[in-house]
Amino acid sequence: MVDFTFIDEQITSLENCIEKTIPVLPHEKLYVGVDLGTAYIVVVVLNEQKKPVACAMEFAQVIKDGLVVDYIGATRIVRKLIGDLEKRLGRSLERAAIAVPPGTCAKDSKTHSYVVEGAGLEVNTVLDEPTAANAVLGIKTGVIVDIGGGTTGLSVIENGEVVYVADEATGGTHLSLVISGNYRISFEEAEDLKKLKERQLEVLTVVRPVIQKMSSIINKHIKDRDISAIYLVGGTCCLTNIEDVIEKETGIPVYKPANPFLVTPMGIAMNCR
Repeated sequence: MVDFTFIDEQITSLENCIEKTIPVLPHEKLYVGVDLGTAYIVVVVLNEQKKPVACAMEFAQVIKDGLVVDYIGATRIVRKLIGDLEKRLGRSLERAAIAVPPGTCAKDSKTHSYVVEGAGLEVNTVLDEPTAANAVLGIKTGVIVDIGGGTTGLSVIENGEVVYVADEATGGTHLSLVISGNYRISFEEAEDLKKLKERQLEVLTVVRPVIQKMSSIINKHIKDRDISAIYLVGGTCCLTNIEDVIEKETGIPVYKPANPFLVTPMGIAMNCR
């Protein structure tokens, strides 16, 4: 059984590191993870015990459907975040792990690497996003679904091993487009609206068809597989009760951590060599 109490404690520690920096020793090994997301770029730093010591993030629209569409902009943001973290830690950061949507081709994976390398870091690990998330979740059997800004990605886990991955272009950006059209507001205003806790149940009704589409993606890729549970991660899964819609559409128990947004970035850093 997945220990969500422990997972939530880990993620809370990481959340705290957005504002607070934990001191590190001058020669201590540091593990860095860079998450190039459709909505946010997140950089996580862990200490030698792989505990969070610092985290920085910035809203960005330099990635679309898991692909880098603004190389210069992405590199500039990563360089800025790395510089800020180095000042906070009083240490230079040298290498990092990155993650890409499942099924990303070698050429597109290389572009993600070039962004981080262009910001001054050596990329020593490249893995898919749901697999990165499992470094935090520790799932032995089930399917991890990572719903980010641009895509819905999933990894099927059997006996602790990834046996199947898939990714399709439906994510939080699509929710915002529907919200924008429904309320006749700008995309940026829709992005803000969907994050308001007091409006999320109302928003859920508006975007239910998109969540049903996400559910159909999951159903398609787990067809004929014996799946006992679905585990949600990714910023889009922060939407209140999204798990209830997906559970109803798939007929499979659905679980998510208290803050699904930071699970994958932390898992990326945990995979840094």
